[in-house]
Amino acid sequence: MRRISHAIAALGLATAALSAMGTGSAGAADGSWANCPSGAVCVYPQNQDPAVSPTDVYWTYGAHNLSNQSGNHWVLNNQTGGAHAHLCRGSGGASCVYDIPAPSGVYYDLGPINSITLDRP
Repeated sequence: MRRISHAIAALGLATAALSAMGTGSAGAADGSWANCPSGAVCVYPQNQDPAVSPTDVYWTYGAHNLSNQSGNHWVLNNQTGGAHAHLCRGSGGASCVYDIPAPSGVYYDLGPINSITLDRP
């Protein structure tokens, strides 16, 4: 089941990237992707598909606690230099369950997720 959901997420991400490319927001000259600035990790509103306008933008390495996030959200890792982002069930970056290498993203149920970490390569 996990493989199927990951495959669906990858297909959705590819669709979102292609849709964004059609609107000119992917691969912009400034490095932004779906309005997520280069060097950042972005969280988009629940059920916004494709990802268009982030509600949360994280710039600094370390843990970032989430609040009031439920349902499926796009989380795009547009960091540079091979940095990763992780989705974690615990606050403060504890019990991480999903790794997002840069540049990629995932459509994920953030209900059980309490923090996101941005990690140096």
